[in-house]
Amino acid sequence: MTENTHMPVVVIVDDEDMVLSSLSAFLRLETDYEVKTFLAPRDALAFGRENDVDIVVSDYLMPEMDGIEFLKEFRDLHAHAPRVLLTGYADKENAIKAINEVGLFQYIEKPWDNDNLLLVLRNGIERMSLLRALEGKIAEIDAAYGKLQGLQTDILKTFI
Repeated sequence: MTENTHMPVVVIVDDEDMVLSSLSAFLRLETDYEVKTFLAPRDALAFGRENDVDIVVSDYLMPEMDGIEFLKEFRDLHAHAPRVLLTGYADKENAIKAINEVGLFQYIEKPWDNDNLLLVLRNGIERMSLLRALEGKIAEIDAAYGKLQGLQTDILKTFI
């Protein structure tokens, strides 16, 4: 699959099935994203170990582990994937903690505004796309540099 046909993968974790259903239905209607929803953070982590992810959205308060801990573990799997915290508790202290501990991309309060949510996801996915393109260009430059080094060595051997 080329970059132009890449379908962005959005992972959403929330312990409330109603929230997951609502977000999933909305995103499937409004975007071409591949939306993966999980009630349990451990299941989302297992998915993340096996798949590329463009952006991850997590509820803050969940029984198995809180959103900050989940996003911290997810960051270890996908360091560059933007991380979004979704919460019904407008708690600035936890937002600051999440920004500092997991490099949070965005903090969204429940009930969320659909237009704002789409904007956050589009910006995060665009960021991830740009990072992937940059990594590709760096790999091309490294390969070209390696070839130049090889040519230089061959030329020196010719004259020695």
